Amino acid sequence: MVGLLHAIPETQLYKRLLSEKRILAVPTGDNTDFTINFIPAMKIESLMNGYKKVLDTIFAPKFYYKRVITYLKEYNKIAVNTKLTLRMQLKALSKTIWKLGITGKGKLHFWKLMAWTIFRKPNLIPEAVTHSIYGYHYRTVLFANKGDKFAN
Repeated sequence: MVGLLHAIPETQLYKRLLSEKRILAVPTGDNTDFTINFIPAMKIESLMNGYKKVLDTIFAPKFYYKRVITYLKEYNKIAVNTKLTLRMQLKALSKTIWKLGITGKGKLHFWKLMAWTIFRKPNLIPEAVTHSIYGYHYRTVLFANKGDKFAN
């Protein structure tokens, strides 16, 4: 996750910005809501445009799925007792394939991830699918109302 800095009360930063009369509000506690609670040294427009560019880049399917492959290369699976039935798992897989592999904007990158996983670490297919769903969540739910170009 990438968030914007908030000056938290009782910290040295907050006290310094307060003495410089640069505190605007109490922090919201959500550092991904496209707000800051102080007047930055740089232009606010440049700061927000840079933040949006970072988000657009790290959550773009091309870069996101590449990071998932890097993660899976190093991941050592441990035994986990899942409560999901086979039917629930198949339903989740079919929805994921439809949404990300057939109708999704990043379907090529989704299939690259799935092919890599099938041929290199087939026991990690559930993790690859799970992280694909996480990426979809980041691109849609977290940034849906914030102008993210990857929504849907």
